[in-house]
Amino acid sequence: MLVTIFSQLKVDTMRADRLMNIMILLQNKGKMTAKELSSELEVSDRTILRDMDALTNAGIPVVSERGKEGGWRLLDNFRSKLSGLSLDDMKSLFLFPSEELLEDLGLNNTPLDTRHKLVEAVPAAYRDEVQAMWERIHIDSGTWKQSRENADALHTVLQAVWDSKRLNINYEQADGEQKERLVEPLGLVAKGNTWYLVASRNDMMRNYRVSRIHHAKVINETFKRPVHFNLGAYWEQSKAEFVQNLPTYDVEVEIHPEIMNRMKFTAKFVQVINTEKPRGDKWIAATLRFHNELEAAEYILGFANKMKVVSPKSLTDKIVSSAMSVIDFYNRD
Repeated sequence: MLVTIFSQLKVDTMRADRLMNIMILLQNKGKMTAKELSSELEVSDRTILRDMDALTNAGIPVVSERGKEGGWRLLDNFRSKLSGLSLDDMKSLFLFPSEELLEDLGLNNTPLDTRHKLVEAVPAAYRDEVQAMWERIHIDSGTWKQSRENADALHTVLQAVWDSKRLNINYEQADGEQKERLVEPLGLVAKGNTWYLVASRNDMMRNYRVSRIHHAKVINETFKRPVHFNLGAYWEQSKAEFVQNLPTYDVEVEIHPEIMNRMKFTAKFVQVINTEKPRGDKWIAATLRFHNELEAAEYILGFANKMKVVSPKSLTDKIVSSAMSVIDFYNRD
């Protein structure tokens, strides 16, 4: 319907996409000002006004309401028959998260896969392609050795998130101490197979690992969510800040060529900053980055005589001391 109308109006592809996006935004949000639309679509207010004229000329019932609570909206009895979903958009709908995460949220209790129902809603012309996506891509966010965290409080936390109710939690901190906290739950994030609660406390955004919540109670008090809060955008920023603030401990080492391939499978524990060309004896000089000295010592000890510390000297001393302790332990008898 709209594609034909836009074609008759002779609008270019970019503008046709923008007009379609305006309709989708108004359908989803009900009412938006020209300034909000221009900010969302990254164009000027004047461009939005011209787009509204184009929609009106195309027979789309958009109306403007003046006043403090005013803005643009679609007439209540109008809904576009065009979803605005491209083929790639529809394919992405079939890339479900792992079954474990859906079970955690109580959304995997039906014997019939939701995608069986969804495929019937896809236009016939796209059905074969989205079915192929379903059959060829599977997402598993778990680990090889399943060790799902205890998340007994998840159901209570989820209820508070849905209802926008304050939540009283007993939270275990990194040092093991438990403290009571009254928070305003804004959302849940699954990082791998670990759940995090994003909440506001004393007007500060905080992340709480759900497995560390030993008790949770929903308080019968609603709260107002922060205006324009975007959970995904917040999490990406929080994650970037966390990584940036992690402590670093760099070590200069020499590596025997036999273990180079093994090191590729231990990237979880160490970051290889750089490596040099092998020397005449085949040993390779490299710089490794850890979070702290203890982590570095334990990692390097695991490679025995196949990795040698060049600097810092204090790490060499710690490794020698740890190795001697192990020898003494086994020589007691």
